[in-house]
This record gives sequence, C-alpha cells and structure tokens, in this order.
Amino acid sequence: MAISLQKGQRIDLTKGKADLNRIMIGLGWDPVAQSKGGLFAAFKSAPNIDCDASVFMLTDDKFVNKNDLVYFGNLKSACQSVIHSGDNTTGDGDGDDEVIMVELKSVPDRYNKLVFVVNIYDCVKRKQDFGMIQNAYIRVVDPKTNEELVRYNLSESYGGLTTLVTGEIYRHNGEWKFGAVGDGTTDPNLTAIAKRFQ
Repeated sequence: MAISLQKGQRIDLTKGKADLNRIMIGLGWDPVAQSKGGLFAAFKSAPNIDCDASVFMLTDDKFVNKNDLVYFGNLKSACQSVIHSGDNTTGDGDGDDEVIMVELKSVPDRYNKLVFVVNIYDCVKRKQDFGMIQNAYIRVVDPKTNEELVRYNLSESYGGLTTLVTGEIYRHNGEWKFGAVGDGTTDPNLTAIAKRFQ
C-alpha cells in the first residue's frame, strides 16, 4: 500500500528492500477546465498547457554538467540509469502524464541526489502558470510488482508560478530516500531552473 506524503516529509525507499533497484517515477497533472463566454457559456474546455518533467542529477547538491539533465530533449542520462518516457504536450487523460525510470544501483556514486521538476513550456509567451493546472502529483512505483510505494499530491495553490520542484530521491547512509518538496518558482525555463542548483 502506497504511503502518502505531505510537503517536507521523507521516507526510506530501499531500507529493508535490498532487491529494489528499478523504480518508476510517475508525474501527473490536469488542466483546469475554463468556461467559455457567449451563447455556449456552460461549455467547458481545457487550455493547451504543455508541462514538462525533468530530472536534475546533482553532485554534492550541485548541478555541474549540462548532460546531467534528463528531459524531453535528452531522454537518457549518459550513464543510462535515468530514462525519460518522452514528452506529453497536453496532460489529457488519466494516470501518469510523463514517466521516468531510474535504476538506483546504476546511478554513479558521484550523484547524491535526483531532483524531479515540472515546468510549463513557453510559459511567458503563452501567459500560463500553475494556477491553470490541478491534480498534480509525483509517485514512485515498483514496476516489477506495479506497487505504488510513495505518492505526493501537490495540493497547494501554485497560481502565478511556472515551475514546480516536486520531489527528490537522494542517498543517505547507503540507502535511497524520497523527499516530498513541493516548491514553486517563477523560473521561465530549464536554464533558469538549473541556476538554482549551481
């Protein structure tokens, strides 16, 4: 049974689970339905908001190399331990919108933390922010059993913000832990987000 976390809470992923290696990180969100004016005012439609999930692979809590970013433009880390499923440009439908697979035992020792971020593509030009998104979450799944291990629902109000640092997986005393972060920023793109980790 999945453990549901609140912002700031942390949990051991691998302690007592020596066989846990490959995990799936699912990230999901839905556009907020918007009312259209005029004769068909009751008709609801969702704005086309392109959210993108990314992973910053940190060394001593720092982002040191552009190749340590896994996102829609770089779907695999150089070490092949982090693999992105690809871009979902709408957020429509049930379930995970974007998926990232991580092989924990293959993550090189130089990386101490993997930070999972969702940002709105071209947010400034499109005048979009996370006030137009609902039901955002990050979850960790054991793909061997399809068991959801951890879920964190980002239920705060993120209106006016364009990037969400959703969660992180990090090493601690030889084990991997998951932390629910849930911090929002106004960073307009991945270049700006990367500066936060430098």
